Amino acid sequence: MRGVFLDRDALDNGDIDITPLAETLPDWVFHGLTRDVDVGERIAEAEVVISNKAMLDSAALARAPKLRLICIAATGTNNVDLAAAQRRGIEVCNVRSYATASVVEHVFALILSLRRQLPAYRDTVRAGHWQRSPQFAMLDFPIAELHGSTLGIVGYGELGRAVARVGEAFGMRILVAARAGGSAENGRLPLRVLLQQVDVLSLHLPLNPRTTDLIGAEELALMKSAALLINTARGGIVDEPALAEALRAGRLGGAGVDVLSSEPPVAGNPLLAPDIPNLIVTPHIAWASREARQRLVQEIAANIRAFLAGEIRNRVV
Repeated sequence: MRGVFLDRDALDNGDIDITPLAETLPDWVFHGLTRDVDVGERIAEAEVVISNKAMLDSAALARAPKLRLICIAATGTNNVDLAAAQRRGIEVCNVRSYATASVVEHVFALILSLRRQLPAYRDTVRAGHWQRSPQFAMLDFPIAELHGSTLGIVGYGELGRAVARVGEAFGMRILVAARAGGSAENGRLPLRVLLQQVDVLSLHLPLNPRTTDLIGAEELALMKSAALLINTARGGIVDEPALAEALRAGRLGGAGVDVLSSEPPVAGNPLLAPDIPNLIVTPHIAWASREARQRLVQEIAANIRAFLAGEIRNRVV
């Protein structure tokens, strides 16, 4: 049985052990990256395919008559035409909860960096201002504590709940938004009500037609002028030009963004402009601790072993 991994480099920088995966099948082909135009050719003889971001559309699947299983090396399924896979009797599975600790730590790294003004103070020291200061401590940039502040969570699944637990450990008050397009339930607040109360807003929901531009100019205008926006979910959830303008105008205290609407941003992005204050942009790495990537490999291997044993595990289709 042949397996093909289309984009191993998306998760392996040479620092994780691929052995658990390699041992699942007798014949593996590992590609570092695969262009969309090459997918069909590379999976033509495969029975098992692994893809992190390489697109498996209906045209590509039509060229793979032997294909029986697609393993998505992620949680999101938007890179696979699920309907086409189902029509062809191809099973699809994903991996869940492997990066929870990594994402949560990144969320609070962004929050703390912004609340403690770490980039600004780092730059001050590098510029020599502390060395010339008449006193031992510099108070040029206001520092705020998380304790006693309000953390708003939009998307209360695995990640949202984990972020809320850490927020509570910091002594934060937790508010949870009602589902997009849904009514308030179980103490959850309508989004527009929640936005007016939070000191930090953290997004943890998938990108779909209901959530695209969920946080736009109107929503940002409802937030406190000192509030922080943290997005480690998907770039399209936030109206990027509106966020850039709110930060420039001082209508928002800061933002930490790990995702953009197009990645990599080869055509540029409004949030990459150099004149935006109090903004930290990281290159989609919240999930990417070495431990999380190792768990991902182990989970993919477990999905393949379950498939070979006739068991259902993390099945999407």
